[in-house]
Amino acid sequence: MQCGLLFAFAYEINSKVLSVVDLDSEFHRIIEHQYTAVAVLDSAYRVEHLNSSAELLLVRSEKQLLGQTFDSLFVDPVEIQTVFSSMVKEGASVSVRSANWQLAHLTEDVTLDFILSPFMDGDELRIILEMLPAERAVRINRDEGRVDQTETSRHMVRGLAHEIKNPLGGIRGAAQLLAAELPNEDLQEYTKVIIEEADRLRTLVDRLLGSHQLPDFSRLNIHQVVERVFSLLKAESGDRIELVRDYDPSIPEFIGDEAQLIQVFLNIARNALQALTENDRPNPRITFKTRTVRQFTIRQQRHRIVVRVDVIDNGPGIKRDLLEKIFYPMISGRASGTGLGLSVVQQLTELHNGTVECESAPGRTRFSVYFPLEVANG
Repeated sequence: MQCGLLFAFAYEINSKVLSVVDLDSEFHRIIEHQYTAVAVLDSAYRVEHLNSSAELLLVRSEKQLLGQTFDSLFVDPVEIQTVFSSMVKEGASVSVRSANWQLAHLTEDVTLDFILSPFMDGDELRIILEMLPAERAVRINRDEGRVDQTETSRHMVRGLAHEIKNPLGGIRGAAQLLAAELPNEDLQEYTKVIIEEADRLRTLVDRLLGSHQLPDFSRLNIHQVVERVFSLLKAESGDRIELVRDYDPSIPEFIGDEAQLIQVFLNIARNALQALTENDRPNPRITFKTRTVRQFTIRQQRHRIVVRVDVIDNGPGIKRDLLEKIFYPMISGRASGTGLGLSVVQQLTELHNGTVECESAPGRTRFSVYFPLEVANG
């Protein structure tokens, strides 16, 4: 049910003058099943009811907030109080888009659209507060656009790779025949260079073409994947980098391809390692963090629960103009990079019905990979 329908239902309550008991048995029952986060407040803006979506959004249970004034949740309650006052003065619903809520109990701000709708329950004023996270819609649009663009880029790169690969075989074969006809070993050094460079280009082209192998799904725990990557990175970095584990051991098993998932996190972790070592950062550190996220949307599909794996480093960060393009093939922030590692990360993540995001600023870069904990479709 959309916001307008809830407001219409409030007017229906007003016209029928339902009792508080009726409100609990009918209205609360309906809003409890809304995708939208909904709170019911009394005339003093005290919380009377939160549906489950609102509990997830506010990271507080109904029991914790019952009877508290809603504006007490905020670090600076003035803005929300102003909106409440405007609603009362106008006697009509008020909508606000892309509001930035700094909640007192959260370290991260929440950006969302919300609507305040007043209605009368007999002589009592009540307020319906409907909240929809704005970043969710932005993320969905961004993810879909990135998937479309990267898929287009991938097709172009593969087509170009095939065109390069075909003549490489001829060049290499001709160089071998020429080497057999040359009597002078010094001259054969030139044909050897041709053959070696042709082989190097062929390897690069094979990487551009990527793997067409479908995932070999099996039941696994995400920590057996992350631990494998942790061990490999430890062997490569030695004592140069501090590696940190921050795991949620309660994450259940899910269906995935272990080898492909190892490749996903190894590519991300190696990028972090290179960024730290090449820039000689003080106290270099990489953190592997696992958590679950509830009611998470991946490309228009809402999942009840997903696993989130973060790879976080305290390196120099990724330039802003590069951040939106890092998953495209052949895009790299390093002079020696091929720009293929993160393209492979996105490709393999999509094969697991997941998504990958990146946030970066000087001193902190975080790659977050999300996978549904439902059975994957092979």
